[in-house]
Amino acid sequence: MLIVLALLSLLGWGATLWTDLLWFQALGFREVLVTRLLTQVGLFVLAAVVTAGVVWSGLWLGWRHRPIYAPSTPEQAALDRYRSALDPVRRLVFIAVPAVLGLFAGTAAAAQWQTVLLFIHRQPFGEVDPEFGMDVGFFVFSLPFWQMAISFATLVLGLSLIGALLTHYIYGGIQLQGGSRGRRTTTAARIHLAVLLALILVVRAAGYWVERFSLSMTQHARITGMTYTDVNALLPTRSILAVAALLCAAFFIATIWTRTWRLPIVGLAGLLVIALVLGGVYPSLVQQFRVNPSEAQLEAPYIQRAIDSTLRAYELEDIEKTDYNAVTEAEPGQLRSDAETIPGIRIVDPSIVSPTFRQLQGVRNYYQFPEALDVDRYEVDGELVDTVIAVRELNLGGISADQRNWVNDHTVYTHGFGVVASYGNRRSPEGEPIFFEQNIPPVGELGEYEPRIYFGESSPEYSIVGAPADEPPRELDYPVSGQDTGEVRNTYSGGGGVAMGTFARRAAYAIKYRQVEIMLSDSVNSESRMLDHRDPRERVARVAPWLRLDGNPYPAVVGGRVKWIVDGYTVSDRYPYSQMEELGEVTVDSVQATADNVTSIGGGQVNYIRNSVKATVDAYDGSVDLYAWDEEDPLLRAWSAAFDNTVQPLSEIDGELMAHLRYPEDLFKVQREVLARYHVDDAGSFFTGQDFWAVSEDPTVSGENQPDMPPYYLSVTMPGQEEPTFSLTTTYIPRGDERQNLTGYVAVDAEAGTTSGERREGYGQMRMLVLPRDTTVRGPGQFQNDINSSDANSEAFGQTLSQFLNLNRNAEASEVLMGNLLTLPVGGGLLYVEPVYVQAQGGNAFPLQRIVVVAFGNDLAWSDTLDGALDELFGGDSGATAGDAGDAGRPADGEAPDDGDGASGGEGDGGSGEVDQDALAQALADIQAAYDDGQAALAESDWEAYGQAQERLREAIDRAVEADPSGGSVSVGGDDDASDDGAAQTQEP
Repeated sequence: MLIVLALLSLLGWGATLWTDLLWFQALGFREVLVTRLLTQVGLFVLAAVVTAGVVWSGLWLGWRHRPIYAPSTPEQAALDRYRSALDPVRRLVFIAVPAVLGLFAGTAAAAQWQTVLLFIHRQPFGEVDPEFGMDVGFFVFSLPFWQMAISFATLVLGLSLIGALLTHYIYGGIQLQGGSRGRRTTTAARIHLAVLLALILVVRAAGYWVERFSLSMTQHARITGMTYTDVNALLPTRSILAVAALLCAAFFIATIWTRTWRLPIVGLAGLLVIALVLGGVYPSLVQQFRVNPSEAQLEAPYIQRAIDSTLRAYELEDIEKTDYNAVTEAEPGQLRSDAETIPGIRIVDPSIVSPTFRQLQGVRNYYQFPEALDVDRYEVDGELVDTVIAVRELNLGGISADQRNWVNDHTVYTHGFGVVASYGNRRSPEGEPIFFEQNIPPVGELGEYEPRIYFGESSPEYSIVGAPADEPPRELDYPVSGQDTGEVRNTYSGGGGVAMGTFARRAAYAIKYRQVEIMLSDSVNSESRMLDHRDPRERVARVAPWLRLDGNPYPAVVGGRVKWIVDGYTVSDRYPYSQMEELGEVTVDSVQATADNVTSIGGGQVNYIRNSVKATVDAYDGSVDLYAWDEEDPLLRAWSAAFDNTVQPLSEIDGELMAHLRYPEDLFKVQREVLARYHVDDAGSFFTGQDFWAVSEDPTVSGENQPDMPPYYLSVTMPGQEEPTFSLTTTYIPRGDERQNLTGYVAVDAEAGTTSGERREGYGQMRMLVLPRDTTVRGPGQFQNDINSSDANSEAFGQTLSQFLNLNRNAEASEVLMGNLLTLPVGGGLLYVEPVYVQAQGGNAFPLQRIVVVAFGNDLAWSDTLDGALDELFGGDSGATAGDAGDAGRPADGEAPDDGDGASGGEGDGGSGEVDQDALAQALADIQAAYDDGQAALAESDWEAYGQAQERLREAIDRAVEADPSGGSVSVGGDDDASDDGAAQTQEP
């Protein structure tokens, strides 16, 4: 039975290995798998053989040099039964024990393949460590290897020593009691054990010496790296201990001739005393009596080291700091100088509108959009606009249960279809996003492209596609518009996946996925291709296992194809004197905590990070391209050499792809956490810690333990810039201070440019605004509190802001969703912008944007549009026009509103014109019907139906106005008091 299980396991392992090899070969990354496997196998074999050999030698030498006659003592008499039991199986034990230990050691060594490859292909950093005068590359590439080698040698020699001690004891080479003439070890046992102990001490001496360098990564309360005590107490102690360990090793070797353990035992005791006194007591005394009384002065040089190294390691050396005396008084026309920035303010929240995309563009239940959509920029009508974009992916969970079977799941429903894109700065009068790319087949501004999405974040585990030319199409392509059951079928014609034309390959995949249908189904034929490992992040991780990947891949339409863009990072925890950060913790924000498609970059501590690679995954054929983004990064150069230059140079990035590359979020989240402390670049100020900052918790998220606010992509104009630039932004508040005033603002230039093979000058430039301590500018949490309690009125509504929110929150049929809280440096101060959504209850409900709240200094305003809210905030005229001007039924700038008498001032503007009597009559009838339906719904407390009736009423009124430009009045029947009902006031006018 065990043999059968072992054979089945071996068969499964072989099938997985072969299919993996086919997968890598199909992508053109065969060398990645081969190099990794050969390295792991080589390390496994080497470590296993060395461990087994050394342990076996300890056992064999102990047995080989046993006394011919065991001493006749009570102790040895008691051991006779152990010898009698061991002798019949001695050969088996001497083989099995080293073999098992060798397997464990080999497995542990194989896991260190990255350490070994980096050591073999190590590169210089061109930066010198300030304490030892060595290139930083030694700490990053070589030090981990030598630490691994020392740990391995200590383990192997320790196991061999244990085996030798047991063998010598069992066979009489060591006696714990008595011994002839007082000697408790035979000559052979003494020499054997003395040599092993001497070797262990030599290795320990090497460990003490190497520990000197690892002190530069020691974590302290304030900094990472060596402090005054480390340099003046621990560092010389490690050198002394290394010499002492070598002397102690010499004492053990001397026992070969002195024939006594007295000297080495004394030496070992002395080593332990030195380690205790010099390694523990002495540094504590130095810290207590030398450092603590004058800590600020003595630690200053080491704090400065840490500051400089940290800024280099996180690429923050060139940050531009500006003292920003933020204006807090809002005055008319104040935004006139920022007229180019205001139209680009994004009011569509990509983390909220996914249900809206799904309802309006999902088409069928078997399509879906991710919970958090993505922000990009596209040229629409000759203008570059910030865009909210999402891929329409396949959702097998949306297929009815009676249609779920192996054939449908894996050969019919195989792909999603197209992308959907909306303006980021506009919304419809109903509060919906305004799409410029939509529908199936796709129609819009993105031109012709391959819309089929075979590789995405929600693709099925695997699909089998392709068929001979003479067979009818099997795969569902897309439903036919206007027909509930109509559909178009398609056959995959791309080159993605692995060909499955042979029986052996089908059998291998059947074993891998444990589904016999792969071998037996008629759907699998000579032209079939297996598409698996389809998530873009997973595909990049498999071909570049040495990268940390950003948690939020995003799609872009490039060159007629949909491509997923994935940012890759090289990281290290060995950069000397640089601040350690827990990667998994500092990259968590409110979006990652709530959206299932935004994942973690991974855990572990790092103190060096670079966005070294931009990767793309083709959504149609799954092809993966890796492009070097930071060609100067030594880690990237080392990995490129290790994996035979699988990373293409920056020059291979074409201009169209370059236009969609951006500064990555996870890198920025790490950097902003570092900057919260290390924006203080003076050692004295850093020591006091009075000016440390913190990233604000996201006040739009309710509940305890609120995660941090995410950084936001915005087109902003920072001081010193002449025009808006697509940037990634964040805000800071004081650390450990009950006051939550804004203390800093950071934006990094995220625009990569459009030139092939060349990053735009200025990309990655980080700019920081430092607010004076004596200036009180409300922080995000304070602004959110103001929203919830504000009694501000709006010209567009008949109630205060708090009344609007409370009425919608208290209504049983609706809920309020607070959108992303954006901050922009405009008008000489800081402007907050937050869209607010209202969502009805029910399975098909989706959020609609109803209002936008803005604040500047101590002033707050709100309206149905951003443009209206800004005008109200700045005394009736902000001096600039927002992108949603006119989107909610209000006249845009430059259009005169109808004054009621037909004199709106211009030909063709509706100020005069003939009445369309038929259209007017129909509109009036629709107004009456919508009003009646609304009153009926109000009586039944059916808030969803009431809201729908109000939308119809608004639309009918708009048609009536259009049909009769001269104006007039409309009377509708019903309860005159209905307009005073609180629920009615929750709707827009």
